[in-house]
Amino acid sequence: MPPIISIVGKSKSGKTTLIEKLILELRARGYRLATVKHAQRVTFDKPGKDSWRHIQAGSEATAVSSPNQLVIIKPTTQEFNLNNIVRLLGEEYDIILTEGFKRSDAPKIEVHRKEIGPLLSRVRKLIAIATDEPLATKTKQFSLQDIKGLADFLEEGFIKPERERIYIFK
Repeated sequence: MPPIISIVGKSKSGKTTLIEKLILELRARGYRLATVKHAQRVTFDKPGKDSWRHIQAGSEATAVSSPNQLVIIKPTTQEFNLNNIVRLLGEEYDIILTEGFKRSDAPKIEVHRKEIGPLLSRVRKLIAIATDEPLATKTKQFSLQDIKGLADFLEEGFIKPERERIYIFK
């Protein structure tokens, strides 16, 4: 499974912007990425559309495929955990960046802006902070502008070690 890194932070702290910049930097280095966004409410399927009608008729999942997109619609009775979502994505990526998933077991980078307020509390597996101010913490810190440094950190700490891992299947 590719390494998963969750980008977390308060609303409007710049999580999406940081992920966009990391995607551009890591793609420029030749890496393949996938992203997963955690949201409280998502609406993909519109009433009356074919995929909606399929689900209404009793299909447990449906996929909508076009020449340039694939959307899987799978109604659930409970929220999927991050590992199950990643399994659906497959193995073809060098790293998966997620936005949100504060409660997951994935390593996390918190995006912090002084004007948004203090750091999140009780974030498990916090490996770094991307910030616009120096903070009194032992956690590794990067400037919000240091995308190359943050990409180096991900490359050396997560992408390259995963590529060097040997798997034996019986």
